[in-house]
Amino acid sequence: MNTNQQKVTVELCDGKFCLAGKASADALNPKALLLYATAKCAGLTILALLEKSKITLKGMEITVEGQLNTPTLRGDSLFQNFEVIYNVECKHLEEQSKVSDAVEHAQEKYCGMITMLRKIAPVSHVIDVVSTETVEM
Repeated sequence: MNTNQQKVTVELCDGKFCLAGKASADALNPKALLLYATAKCAGLTILALLEKSKITLKGMEITVEGQLNTPTLRGDSLFQNFEVIYNVECKHLEEQSKVSDAVEHAQEKYCGMITMLRKIAPVSHVIDVVSTETVEM
């Protein structure tokens, strides 16, 4: 990993979001904690939107990356841009569209942390939604 890039990944664990790889939030530096809070906020927002449609996900992983304006992490480093990467697994093929819409709505409208990040620097995103339903041939 670049020393001027911060990156945090959360995954859905029994209905809650935990850091990937069983990492502890206590081990994160303050800038990584901002990314962690953003990933968790986005995930909880998506789950709330999907609850209205009665869709339960099989899995979700959200990675938030931020590029710093200094070659190494320092106290005075500032973020230059952010990217949010959503990897979502739903059960049925027909749920993909609603899941994708929920992720897009969380990203563009409903997640307050992403809205705050946009006031710091540009925020891009990538959405990957798959279903695990077996298709009858």
